[in-house]
Amino acid sequence: MLESIFNRIRLLFKASMTKLILVLALMFTANSFAQVTSFIDSTSVKIGEEIRYTIQVQVDSTAVVLFPEGPTFSPLEMIESYKLDTTFEQAKYRLIKKYGLTQFDSGHYTIPRQQILINNKPFLTDSVKVEVRDIVVDTTKQKMFDIKPAVEVDRPPFDFKELLTWLLPILAVIGLIGYILFRRKKRKAAKEEILPPYEEALVALKRLDDSHLLQENKSKEYYSNLTEIVKRYLDREVDDSALESTTGELIERLILHKDAGNFDFDRETIRHLDQILKRADLVKFAKMEQVIGQVEADRGTIEEIINETHEVIPEPTEEELLKNAQYLEELRKKQLRKKWMAGVTVVLAALVLSGVIYGSIKGFDNLKDAVLGNDIRELAEGKWIKSEYGNPAVIIETPEVLIRTDVNIPENLKTVIKEMGTFSFGNRLDPFFIAVTTTKLRQPQEINLEDALQSSLEEIEAKGAKNMIVKQEEFETDKGVKGIKAFGTFNVQVSDTKVRKETSQYELLFFAQQESLQRVLVVYQDDGRFAEDIKKRIVESIELEVSETKK
Repeated sequence: MLESIFNRIRLLFKASMTKLILVLALMFTANSFAQVTSFIDSTSVKIGEEIRYTIQVQVDSTAVVLFPEGPTFSPLEMIESYKLDTTFEQAKYRLIKKYGLTQFDSGHYTIPRQQILINNKPFLTDSVKVEVRDIVVDTTKQKMFDIKPAVEVDRPPFDFKELLTWLLPILAVIGLIGYILFRRKKRKAAKEEILPPYEEALVALKRLDDSHLLQENKSKEYYSNLTEIVKRYLDREVDDSALESTTGELIERLILHKDAGNFDFDRETIRHLDQILKRADLVKFAKMEQVIGQVEADRGTIEEIINETHEVIPEPTEEELLKNAQYLEELRKKQLRKKWMAGVTVVLAALVLSGVIYGSIKGFDNLKDAVLGNDIRELAEGKWIKSEYGNPAVIIETPEVLIRTDVNIPENLKTVIKEMGTFSFGNRLDPFFIAVTTTKLRQPQEINLEDALQSSLEEIEAKGAKNMIVKQEEFETDKGVKGIKAFGTFNVQVSDTKVRKETSQYELLFFAQQESLQRVLVVYQDDGRFAEDIKKRIVESIELEVSETKK
């Protein structure tokens, strides 16, 4: 009896443990539904060769997966993002994403960990180290030749045809614009230089007398000019709508002016004017011929009408004279402004033409530098200075003299460092920054250049370098002084919240001897023309004073 009870209890306990194990297994399976792995096809490639980087993700069918895109593989460059490959196995999806990466500088690089978002939960891959090798050239099979001496060549002849293809259309456009402006100015000047109404009418009648319209039997043209003279005079002196009025309308308005007392016209004068205008209408529109005697009589009557009208027009008041004087002054100022505008236009056209000619001959980059200035070009083409800095000295050639900066040696390092000096030109925000630092130790000792380089890079980052990319090489000078070089790019932080978008290039060189450490730092903004040559010239000019212990 007792034994059967124990057997039943043991069976119940065993069944409970089995259920517990199943529940835990189900929980573990539910929480580990996503698996992320990554690998590359090769850890050692040649310069420019493609590295195939693969990320595999195993998830269920309802998961949302986001793969990395953009420059997340720096310092390697992504040359292609391949199409996503999907397979289905064991009720799970296997997503395979491949990237093509490369690097054009030799060295050892690390592909950073990549972040994959699965249902907004981040998963990270492992970082991978790769080696980019130089292309080995077999000098035993490849023929080597001496460097050929420099040969002076004649400057290529100037291409006048190319200049003419640019110059002739520009000159034609400028000439056309100048002609239009000249004609417009001439016409406006002719309009503005108008005589007083009475004098203008008499001059017009004299000009009509000098014409040969009557001798050529051109009565229509003669009467058209005659009526226009009298209408223009009346338009300027009596009624400003006379030119646009018909004969009947003009006569009615003159009678109204007389009845209103505006002008003391003689009715006989108005009647004579009405007869001449109607006769002129018959000649102009009905092609009625008039004898020369009648035409000459009408011409004399028109002059009498103008004289009589001039006599009955009241003299202008002082207020009208003042307004006229103000108008003339405004007109004079307006003409002066137009002259200035014309002068400025001619000067600007000449400057544009000169710029086009200069740019066609010397190049438009040279034109931009001449107009806007180019600090980097001034450094490249200026007089360089070769000098010694620090102890032991760094002999270097620079565009400007490096200025000594006082350096306070920390108390805890005074027992190790005997002397320290820093010499610099510019700052990290300038187009070019150069700094030379020499450190002399009290006792000879082996210096770890890797540690010194890392410390210097941390110092540069502490002073505002962001997004820093570091590549490094080891080398040795001709005198046996070992060195290490770090180079790359970074962005300069100009304030607490602002980082400059323009990328700065840098090159950091360290030299170590048993009792000294020498450092050269060059920071510059690559303009694609002069900056790289300046940096190269500075680095190639470096010479080192070898310490006595080393000697």
